[in-house]
Amino acid sequence: MIAFVRGELAAVEEEKVIIDVGGIGYNVFVSASTFSKLPPEGREVKLYTYMNVKEDLMQLYGFMTRDELRVFKLIIGVSGIGPKGGLGILSQLTPDDLRFAVASKDVKAISAAPGIGKKTAEKLILELKDKLSIEDVLNHPSEEEHTLSSSPVNFEVQSEAVQALVALGYGNTEALKAVKQVEIDENTSVEEVLKKALKFLM
Repeated sequence: MIAFVRGELAAVEEEKVIIDVGGIGYNVFVSASTFSKLPPEGREVKLYTYMNVKEDLMQLYGFMTRDELRVFKLIIGVSGIGPKGGLGILSQLTPDDLRFAVASKDVKAISAAPGIGKKTAEKLILELKDKLSIEDVLNHPSEEEHTLSSSPVNFEVQSEAVQALVALGYGNTEALKAVKQVEIDENTSVEEVLKKALKFLM
C-alpha cells in the first residue's frame, strides 16, 4: 500500500487535494485539520496516506501527521464508520480533541461530526476507550508540542487535578485540556496544577 505521497501541491478542492508526484496527479481526500496546514499551491507537501480499496473504487486519504493517520485507522476500525465518516470526525475534532472526548465520554462532541449519530458516537467511545485512554490523553505529546515526559506520579497528579476541576463545575473535556497544558515534574503538587489550569480556563 501507499504509505505516503510527497510532491507538488497542484490544486486544492473542496474535500481533496491533487498532488503531482513525478507528473502523475493523485487525488487525496484530507481532513479539515490537514487542510488548514497545507502550504500554498505549487509548494511541496508530504501526506501520510490510507488507501481505501473497494471492488469499483480506490481512494487515498491523506494526513499531515502520523498521529492523525493512526487515529483515523482506529476510528474506521469501529463497525459502522467508514473512511468518509472517519474523515468527518477528524474534520470536526483534532486527534487530541477526540482523545479528550473519548476519555470524558463526550457523546455530543463526537456526534457533531457529519453523519455521526448519537448511537455511533457512543459505540466509538465504547470501542476506543482502551485505545484512547485518559492516560493517553494526558501523557500523549502531539507532534507540534514539546512537553515534559510524564511519569506515573505525574499522571496521578494530573488525574486528581482533572477530577477537582470537574467537581468545581467544569466539563470533563475542558478540564482535561487545561490540565494537559500545565507542565509538571515530580515535585509539582495538585494545588499548583489546579492554579495554573484555572488560568487557562478563565
